[in-house]
Amino acid sequence: MRELHERLRLTARARAGRNAEPSAGIIDSQSVDASETVGEDSRGYDGGKSRDGRKRHILTDTEGLLLEVTVTTTDVHDSKAAPALLETFMDQPGRLLKLVWVDSAYQGPALAKAFARHGVRIEVVRRSDGQRGFVVLARRWVVERTLSWLSCSRRLNRDHERRLDHHAQMVWWAAVIRLSRRLAGDAPRWPEKRPGRLLRARA
Repeated sequence: MRELHERLRLTARARAGRNAEPSAGIIDSQSVDASETVGEDSRGYDGGKSRDGRKRHILTDTEGLLLEVTVTTTDVHDSKAAPALLETFMDQPGRLLKLVWVDSAYQGPALAKAFARHGVRIEVVRRSDGQRGFVVLARRWVVERTLSWLSCSRRLNRDHERRLDHHAQMVWWAAVIRLSRRLAGDAPRWPEKRPGRLLRARA
């Protein structure tokens, strides 16, 4: 499923006139409640979000296209999961990632060391002092939009998977469905966008 999404992503970036591999990305996470099918040994509690279940950590490009995903229990801090997320992505040949935007949770010497190992710079996007409620933040809104897209998938609105890797595959599956629909929506339509075909049919 990941390979299929990779091919669709390359096609989408080419259609948009962008390089095949992104040089910048955004990381964020999303906690979801787990159903009764999720065992106690693979779920946790996120006190900040009041979620009992799992957390999906994603890396996207600046268009919001999924680059990588990893799934942990909700009690795993974002800064602890981010290095493995980056490692999995950068281990693939031809990666050109040089800059990643994150929120203030992604800090600490261990995280900085892991990113420096791959020559990737972290830039923290912070809220302005005194800001309250919902605020659209530069760069971060892109990955947050992708997380909201994933949540529209009924299978991802709540975690039903017995294994962490199964949940990750469901994320890839949802991303494939959305990206394929996006590419299909950009395809030429008959007959209004392909009048030559209509003329040939009449002849």
